Amino acid sequence: MAASHNFSSRYRRLGDRLTARWIGLKSFPVTDLLEVEPRSIGSPELGRQIVSGQFVLQGHQVDLQHNALWDLSLSDQAAILDLHGSVWLDHLAAFGGRKSGAMAQAWVDLWIDRFGRGGGPGWRADIAGRRVLRWLHHSVMLLDGADSSRRADFVEALAKQAVFISKRWPSVSPGLPRFEALAGLISAALAIKLLHPLVAPATRALAHECRVQIDATGSIFSRNPEELLDIFSLLSWTAAALRAAGWTPADLHLDAIQRIAPTLRMLRHKDGGLARFHGGGRGFSGRLDQALAASGSRGFPQSGLAMGFARLSAGASSVLIDAGALPQGRASINAHASSLAFELTSGRHPVIVNCGSGRRFGEDWRRTGRGTASHSTLVIEDFVSAELGPRLWFSGQRRDALVNGPSEFPSALSLSTAGQKFEGGHNGFLAKTGLTHARTLTLSPDGDLLSGEEVLIAVAARDKLLFDQFMRRQGLQGFSCKLRFHLHPDIVVRIHPTGGQAVLILPNSETWALSTDATVKLALESSVYLERQALQPRATKQVVLSQSAISYATRINWVLTRTRPPEQLRRERDHEMRYAIQT
Repeated sequence: MAASHNFSSRYRRLGDRLTARWIGLKSFPVTDLLEVEPRSIGSPELGRQIVSGQFVLQGHQVDLQHNALWDLSLSDQAAILDLHGSVWLDHLAAFGGRKSGAMAQAWVDLWIDRFGRGGGPGWRADIAGRRVLRWLHHSVMLLDGADSSRRADFVEALAKQAVFISKRWPSVSPGLPRFEALAGLISAALAIKLLHPLVAPATRALAHECRVQIDATGSIFSRNPEELLDIFSLLSWTAAALRAAGWTPADLHLDAIQRIAPTLRMLRHKDGGLARFHGGGRGFSGRLDQALAASGSRGFPQSGLAMGFARLSAGASSVLIDAGALPQGRASINAHASSLAFELTSGRHPVIVNCGSGRRFGEDWRRTGRGTASHSTLVIEDFVSAELGPRLWFSGQRRDALVNGPSEFPSALSLSTAGQKFEGGHNGFLAKTGLTHARTLTLSPDGDLLSGEEVLIAVAARDKLLFDQFMRRQGLQGFSCKLRFHLHPDIVVRIHPTGGQAVLILPNSETWALSTDATVKLALESSVYLERQALQPRATKQVVLSQSAISYATRINWVLTRTRPPEQLRRERDHEMRYAIQT
């Protein structure tokens, strides 16, 4: 099977090269370019880093002060493709200023000169679609001060890439890569009059992908919230571009937007960021709210889970819990062993987090971030609730799939006078220990108290036999279960002198007190916070509740209690009202 996929990947690359070379030799006498509204949002912080000569690509920190962008020596194929995708244009535009604009123009002009005739690694339909969208969105910046010759070269390069995508988009992997390819194709074909005949077949293809890749609940197979936002943004941008050009988007296209919007709204924390699960990040500041507002959809899912995630929300608090089935097969190449992990945000401040995706910092960090211990959940010994398995081909690269995860993951949401309650479980530790993890989280009506109950239990007779075997392997000395609460780096934590309580202090001086049973050991350990905007992993802390267990049932109870000054309460209510009006 691996050999088959390797051959398929080689065949695809050959097809890309031949098609790119053939198109590169052709002449496209185009000069007209419809001005496109800039829609993609970047990070001013990443833009600042690039302008100052710092750049991190897949764990490689490169020096732009002494090297031109396209002269960088990179051995990592993923880093090379990231570079050719040109998302750095979003960050330069977000940072702004003359130097950013000059760098952007120089790098794009150099790309056209070196690769515009069909050479280089950037001629793959999804990478070309990503690049075309950025060129279009930032065309005003890129063409500022351009003479007629430079403008003609720019438009012709866009046209060649669009024609290439029209030939090669079926060769890229289903999911986000195809959406990127088709969105770039449609946007370029609408902006260049000569390419208008490409619009209709591309919109039909996009409608088909919406039907097969986005389910009735607005979910995708990878269960990656940020990837869902990426797809949602691409669909929204494309719909807006079609309408602006006098076209009517397909019903399947518009229906997909309306299905995704409520799901994304459920995955939004109170601070406007996304839940960080299965390889996804929070999203750049403001991007989620802008996308939701532009969609015109204001609904929430009626009940239950959203893409396998449960949400508790009250007052200024939001809690998001991974309660669904793990992604399978190629959809799992970025997935994490995060069953029953949760995140807590208070107002504009993340409090309890997961370590996040380490993709930006290289393969070792990427693998570390996928482990169970990198999430705010319960861990038995050093076991994981799902394992990294065989390396599968996806979008031209080999990645580890997630295997041997939970087969059962019951969950329920309920409401009572005590507040909103989540009850869930998973059997990811069953094969090794005979134990099932059950978690109950209750958020009070005012959002000031989050209580948790963790139970490890051998349910059936067969489970007890497995547990007995596990205990014999442990030398009948019992085993360690650890409940991890990873903290955002902005949180200051103090351990009470008695050792039974941790006080979490937020940047706005709000505090959360984490307390537990007297029989449970509370300790502070090191952790990391992995985010796209940082040059390196950020050091942070985690509170760990641990207990030795020897029986068929072990229980840990804990409570997080918040205290806030009245003025802060008023500001939070005002902030929530503004969000409700905007989205």
